[in-house]
Amino acid sequence: MRVKCVLCDKVETINDETLQAKRLRNRPIHTYMCNECDLRIENRTIERANTGNFRLYRDKKTEENW
Repeated sequence: MRVKCVLCDKVETINDETLQAKRLRNRPIHTYMCNECDLRIENRTIERANTGNFRLYRDKKTEENW
């Protein structure tokens, strides 16, 4: 299966029987990102987290007391 990276527009070939290929075929909302772009985003996120100015905005979980 030929896929195109969302960020760098590099065209790659992945195996048709992989889980990733199945997700891309059956759910068009899933996008493909090459390993280089994935590693670049991961490294930059870690760098930003180490600066101390990085916040993850997550939903606050409320505990229900019955």
